[in-house]
Amino acid sequence: MASLSKVRVVVCDDHPIWRSGLRADLGENFHVVGEAGDADEAIEVITRTTPDVVVCDLNMPNGGGLKVAQTCGDTTAVVMLTVSEAERDLLDAVSAGACGYLVKSTPPAELRDALWRAAKGEPVFSPALAALVLGEFRRMARDAGPFQPLSDREREVLQYVARGHTYREIGEQLFIAEKTVENHVRNILGKLHLSRKQELIRYALDHGIE
Repeated sequence: MASLSKVRVVVCDDHPIWRSGLRADLGENFHVVGEAGDADEAIEVITRTTPDVVVCDLNMPNGGGLKVAQTCGDTTAVVMLTVSEAERDLLDAVSAGACGYLVKSTPPAELRDALWRAAKGEPVFSPALAALVLGEFRRMARDAGPFQPLSDREREVLQYVARGHTYREIGEQLFIAEKTVENHVRNILGKLHLSRKQELIRYALDHGIE
């Protein structure tokens, strides 16, 4: 759980100028405790500094943001900050263990708000990317194979997330607690992660990969 006064951040990007600009954008409520330019360096810095949140580029040397999320996502909030708006990249990041996925064009004020919420345990996504998650569930619902469908409430929550509403706003709209909204989103992401794993297993069996 992040401090109420200041969030400790590790910034991971292979462009030093971008890291410098991001530090400036974060402002006084964030404390950058480490930086890294590739995945292996990022993992070392994260392990050593134990930050509240990691801001990580998807495409870096030595495995990129996916390797960082796979290695550190269970113990640290890892948020991808990338230029890619591709559905495949978003889904791979979620499956790897990222708790958020934001595009680099996100305005500084929105970025700070998202990272603060991620540090407190909320999954965070750019609104357009949340819509992609909803589209992926619709696609999987049409496909054959094992699939955990969304409940009506989970679908309703995800639709609000896709429109850019905060958890507090969603709770007010649906007359449920903010914590309940957070739990719904965690369940949604859990189902998505499980379905991606099942799809990989099915692909391997279909193509003779054992």
